[in-house]
Amino acid sequence: MPAPVIVGTDGSGSAGQAVAWAAAEAVRWHRRLHIVHVAQVWPYQVRRFAPAEEEERVSRAGRAVLAEAEATVRDRHPYLRVTAALAVGPTVDALGTEAEDGLELVLGHRGRGGFTDLLLGSVSLRMVGHSSVPVVIVRDGGVQDGEVAVGCGLGGEDHDVLAHAFAAASARGVRLRLVHAWQAPAEAEPGPPADEERIDDERRARLVAACAPFRERFPLVEVATEVRAGHPVSVLAQRSRKAALLVIGTREHHRPAPWLGSVAHGVIHHAACPVAAVPRWK
Repeated sequence: MPAPVIVGTDGSGSAGQAVAWAAAEAVRWHRRLHIVHVAQVWPYQVRRFAPAEEEERVSRAGRAVLAEAEATVRDRHPYLRVTAALAVGPTVDALGTEAEDGLELVLGHRGRGGFTDLLLGSVSLRMVGHSSVPVVIVRDGGVQDGEVAVGCGLGGEDHDVLAHAFAAASARGVRLRLVHAWQAPAEAEPGPPADEERIDDERRARLVAACAPFRERFPLVEVATEVRAGHPVSVLAQRSRKAALLVIGTREHHRPAPWLGSVAHGVIHHAACPVAAVPRWK
């Protein structure tokens, strides 16, 4: 069966925005929506050690959160297939397990309980760094029906990032903007200033060549290219103000010790629209 869109909720307002965004995403992709609530029984990390009454209280609250989220989605999208799951344990581990077979994992930028300060805290960054599927951090801003933007390198490492970006633009029926930012080496020898126009043209040509296979797979997706001198975080954050979705790649890494690159870290903090962080696996 097609992989579902997974969304985590804790009942907070930010999580509610994430659930609404994920439901619309599932409709676009013609996928099932799977809503997950993670209940942490403190100070008990292992479920079998939790007192029965405490586990029942947390489970009852979690089921109420899920029921409210399901009802909201079904009211807005009555024909969307929706499932839900209640998990107990550390948030990152539980979400990672639930998301393993998903199309993407959607999270709000802030929350409470296990999702406290999700955008700026360790949970979101760990989730983005550890997830085997793209993680979308939803926040207010951007353009609701705008284009999809994707940050691109030129080292050939962005295959999965471009694939997700093209598919996302195709599902939305919008333009895809390829964004590449470059900086002159800090240790460059003194001399005449760099010919930025020439460098832009050369890098734009390489960008067009890199996306050629995807343009064949998605011939109806309009593609624009943007090459700019500047720090990648600044360039991508600025572009995010006019985008409905910004797609970036996490730092390439080996399993099972992934980590989040500095550019992805900065973009997640400063972007003005939802950010889809796509893992690059060796």
